[in-house]
Amino acid sequence: MKRRTWLGFAAAFLISLLLTGGFVDIGKPNAAIAQITSRPPTSRPPIDITRLRPAAPANLMAGSLCANNLATAIEQIIKRPLFATARWGIEVESVSPPATLYSRDAGNFLVPASNVKLLTTSAALQMLYYSPQQQPAVAARFGIINRDSDNDYAEALLNEIGGTESVKSALTSLGIDSRTYRQIDGSGLSRSNLAEPSMIVKLLKVMQSARGSDLFYNSLAVAGVNGTLARRFVNTPVQGKVHGKTGTLNGVRALSGYLDHPDYDKILFSIMVNQSDQGDDGESLKAAIDQVVLQLGRLKNC
Repeated sequence: MKRRTWLGFAAAFLISLLLTGGFVDIGKPNAAIAQITSRPPTSRPPIDITRLRPAAPANLMAGSLCANNLATAIEQIIKRPLFATARWGIEVESVSPPATLYSRDAGNFLVPASNVKLLTTSAALQMLYYSPQQQPAVAARFGIINRDSDNDYAEALLNEIGGTESVKSALTSLGIDSRTYRQIDGSGLSRSNLAEPSMIVKLLKVMQSARGSDLFYNSLAVAGVNGTLARRFVNTPVQGKVHGKTGTLNGVRALSGYLDHPDYDKILFSIMVNQSDQGDDGESLKAAIDQVVLQLGRLKNC
């Protein structure tokens, strides 16, 4: 996650306000939007998950997979001795036909890291006014928050819409139970943030038809293409098919989003793992998450 000093950000934000009159003023249709450009893509080489610990069993890396075998495939990944102390929470649902394909401790609270940005941005899209002419700037700003996972932009957006109570009100209006999460900040930096994976999937589901649905979906990183997923899933069957939000803190990894799927339209998923004793900067946790997503790409409705 990218982090500039708050002082530098505050100065830049103040200059932007002075020059443009602000980004969006709730309830004021003529409010100006600051023009924000996307950040240049990284030039680092892609991550090859087959080289990361732990390597998935060979039978999990190719071929199709019937839905009734998904649980076995996922548990071969997450129940290895390396993850003996890990707390996993996973929810996987299909759009068409609507069904829960896999669920593991999805109603338990876990630290979601930057998946909190999904709450902040989805709520903001219900609250902020923007005209069609302003939409490109809105898209750029939300892309910086979700695709690039910029913490300072997320905190500024939370402050702009009135804080966590405003988020709670907006999400409640979408049918999200406030008892299924605890939001402390806008970015996910606080370890006091908590969320149920099942809540994240429900939020992804309702945001398919809520106000700002296209902006929300397009603000997410695309597997093997851009943002925090630019170097993940490269040269795999799901490259370009996953729109997701990553989450990273020490001992915490998360990935939630949408997978385009020929048999199910879209598969919605939230994968969170909290394990503080990993000594490889969380690369094993991230590799395991990616291997789980690859199982979703193998699914057949059979």
